[in-house]
Amino acid sequence: MKTKPDLKFNQLWNISFGFFGVQIAYALQSANISRIFATLGADPHNLSYFWILPPLMGMVVQPLVGYFSDKTWLGRWGRRIPYLLIGAMAAIIVMCLLPNAGSFGLTVAGAMTFGLIALMFLDTSINMAMQPFKMMVGDMVNEKQKAKAYSIQSFLCNAGSLVGYIFPFLFTATGIANVAPEGVVPDSVKWSFYVGAAILILCVIYTISNVKEYTPAEMAEFNAAANAEGQGSGQTAATDMSPEQRKHALRVFFEVGLVQFFCWAAFMYMWTYTNGTIADTVWGTTDAASEGYQLAGNWVGILFAVQAIGSVLWAVVLPQFKNIKVAYALSLIIGGIGFAMVPYIHNQYMLFVPYFFIGFAWAAMLAMPFTMVTNAFEGSSRMGTALGLFNCTICIPQIVAAALGGVLLAAMGSVQGNMLLLAGILLIVGAACVFIIEDKKRKN
Repeated sequence: MKTKPDLKFNQLWNISFGFFGVQIAYALQSANISRIFATLGADPHNLSYFWILPPLMGMVVQPLVGYFSDKTWLGRWGRRIPYLLIGAMAAIIVMCLLPNAGSFGLTVAGAMTFGLIALMFLDTSINMAMQPFKMMVGDMVNEKQKAKAYSIQSFLCNAGSLVGYIFPFLFTATGIANVAPEGVVPDSVKWSFYVGAAILILCVIYTISNVKEYTPAEMAEFNAAANAEGQGSGQTAATDMSPEQRKHALRVFFEVGLVQFFCWAAFMYMWTYTNGTIADTVWGTTDAASEGYQLAGNWVGILFAVQAIGSVLWAVVLPQFKNIKVAYALSLIIGGIGFAMVPYIHNQYMLFVPYFFIGFAWAAMLAMPFTMVTNAFEGSSRMGTALGLFNCTICIPQIVAAALGGVLLAAMGSVQGNMLLLAGILLIVGAACVFIIEDKKRKN
């Protein structure tokens, strides 16, 4: 009975390479959204509300991409790649529009409305382009290589993040203006989005040109072989998971999802409040129109790049742990300590330390949840649907955190740094929840 073959390193690399470009787009969004809307005139207490749309769109789009791509087959184009291509094409258009929200002569309300609509379409397209990469690893990689495949994807993710995060700083250093009239986004941010869009489409073209997905007949044979193995020797090959396998998979899904809730809520507050926090603690300003605030915005990109470097290095260490739960929990605890340090550091360079620590948590969040869930669902003909729904464990906590952000900020004295303390607590709670995950490979 045919099983999924071992793939060479270059094959594993090609499957995920386009993720590098998609992650540049995602990094530009996550590092600059609060800055863009604050520049347009948003009140700090309302900043978190602008972050509701991205995960909300992800929660809608990714399950649909998973469900429909499970049922799609377009010959040479496969079943995941068409959605990747459509999402990437839409993303590059919106990436050129979003940073210009304040440049069309609209009122403050009009500019923010335009920005919100552009953000909605940007996140929809990024989600449509991002999800197929996770699904292709689930489809094309066998269980023993899956951790390696997601580690490659994690590396490309962090490398893309690193590039996207430092773009505004680099463009400012080359002489592109980092200040603009009130209500207008600086050129350094605009050019970051333009160049990011160009890299995105080139990376996606590379993946499309170098990856050929398995046919429906091959996938059916692989699934039957996986389920025959999961049911034990001597069992008849099944075309899908047994009830016991499905029960185990669902349990892993929800247990990992609980950990995800605390982790992604924490990172939502990092993305929302880092700019305001370091503008206050390092540059001594809360005025979004000031030069200091815009310099802080550039430095946020550098700090997030340091986080990406920490994540890449820690991703090399993680496989050395014999106990996956210990590795996962320790990573989140170190990240939580990093968050708690941020409000108490007033030197911009010393901030490298906590954000390097935060990268440890990010490395674990990128690789371990998807490894656990795809292994649990190995042999399912609905892998794409399962991963699309699993994305809700990323989106729901962000929506809840964003909806409560303004209220919690007010309750904490309207000091944005206190929200990063809260983020640290959330990560440590997530670490405690790791130990409830049923991490056995298979329940037979």
